[in-house]
Amino acid sequence: MEYDSLMADVVHVVEAVGVVLMVLGGLVSVGGYAVGVARRRDPVGAYDDLRRRLARVILLGLEVLLLADIIRTIVVDQTVESVLVLGVVVVIRIVLSFSLQVEIEGTWPWRLRGSTAPAPAAGVTDGPAAPPRSGSR
Repeated sequence: MEYDSLMADVVHVVEAVGVVLMVLGGLVSVGGYAVGVARRRDPVGAYDDLRRRLARVILLGLEVLLLADIIRTIVVDQTVESVLVLGVVVVIRIVLSFSLQVEIEGTWPWRLRGSTAPAPAAGVTDGPAAPPRSGSR
């Protein structure tokens, strides 16, 4: 077996893994939605969970498919045209990943960096209590 055909087969396997991840993940997510609706009787909460799960599944599948595209461009098809196509695909997938991440987290990514805990409720401070005054006993 020739190296190029072996690498082309590897690319096909990686692409198949990405597709299978998305299909199975989608089915599991929809199944989880059905169970969530049946147990909670809260279709809105179950729907939100479904959207988050599907977004995560799609993100994972896109990462695997991007890996296949990178392998194909670097190893199998080393042309300027394939590099340009890879660049366009990467930009499209970055935009998709970014929008899906916003969908999952519910906020812009740069808003998450400085915050490790949810925002406090109105009127609640997250600082330490004021120290006692020296003259009060």
